[in-house]
Amino acid sequence: MNILIIGPSWIGDMVMSQSLYKRLKGRHPEACIDVLAPAWCKPILGRMPEINRVIEMPVGHGQFNICTRWALGRSLRSYHYDHAYVLPNSVKSALIPLFAKIPKRTGWKGEFRFGFLSDLRPDRNIFQFMVERYVALAHDENKMLSEVSLESIANPALNVDKENQSVCLQRFQISPNLPIIGLCSGAEFGPTKRWPERYYADIASKLISEGNQVCLFGGPNDKAVTTNIMNMLSDNNKNMCFNLAGETSLIDAVDLIATCHTVFSNDSGLMHVAAAVGANIIAIYGSSSSKYTPPLSDNVKIVNADISCRPCFKRKCPLVHLNCLNALLPSQVLIAYKALTSTSRN
Repeated sequence: MNILIIGPSWIGDMVMSQSLYKRLKGRHPEACIDVLAPAWCKPILGRMPEINRVIEMPVGHGQFNICTRWALGRSLRSYHYDHAYVLPNSVKSALIPLFAKIPKRTGWKGEFRFGFLSDLRPDRNIFQFMVERYVALAHDENKMLSEVSLESIANPALNVDKENQSVCLQRFQISPNLPIIGLCSGAEFGPTKRWPERYYADIASKLISEGNQVCLFGGPNDKAVTTNIMNMLSDNNKNMCFNLAGETSLIDAVDLIATCHTVFSNDSGLMHVAAAVGANIIAIYGSSSSKYTPPLSDNVKIVNADISCRPCFKRKCPLVHLNCLNALLPSQVLIAYKALTSTSRN
């Protein structure tokens, strides 16, 4: 069986999609799975052993560009795919499998997709979690509810390149002999997912005082945030804190996050990466909710403020105060950390 996956566009969603690939390989061990994905997701897919080939999506996120989609779909006909799974909910994401003349095209009902998908699932809301919605597509429609649950799903597990990991540690002069903790203080979604920088600085100072090294992870857009955190630290603590935001490739970040015994993270793509490489995770939620996209790991503590207006899922706080983040104090987060690490040691 030759399978084409139309992958999601966000790093966290792409990590979670590995659970679908695991399920497909479990049901069809000889299946050859290719994934069509944006260029920035290719490094993540390269760390998934279930994937045969990654095809780079030539159209930018949100762009329609039907001519390019037609040309790509036509070029894929030579691969003779038997089945396509379309993970995004947009109509444009369903076009390429149609143009590729893939006979079976499975996906959830989305915007105007009647006729584009041959196996249209009517209501994704029958599953609470996004990962359940992905995995359910591997099952017959009349068996989904009985065969898919969060508890039965294999968690994502990204391969780690130990040689590259060692090279990266040397490059940034991070000691492999001292414990490392990661802080992922950014979030592409917006300010309602970003726990305050001063709180992250408090956490970093406390962890360094206990003998840990601290790595600040993120992309180029997170550099200002991580620089502010660094500037709030004492000179002595700065020597044990490494500002890696914008300094690593995504795949280097994967290998470095795998060195961390614990990662403190906003609800972001790097949170899901940390889960998939086996780190303990303190997952910090503001406007969003762990009841939809939790980190898929057994070694997790979810922390959030207990206020009535969350989760609102807004990019900007409608009430301006951002209390879903400001009311969650470092002392509360450290309590969760102590509880998680004492359990993992036992």
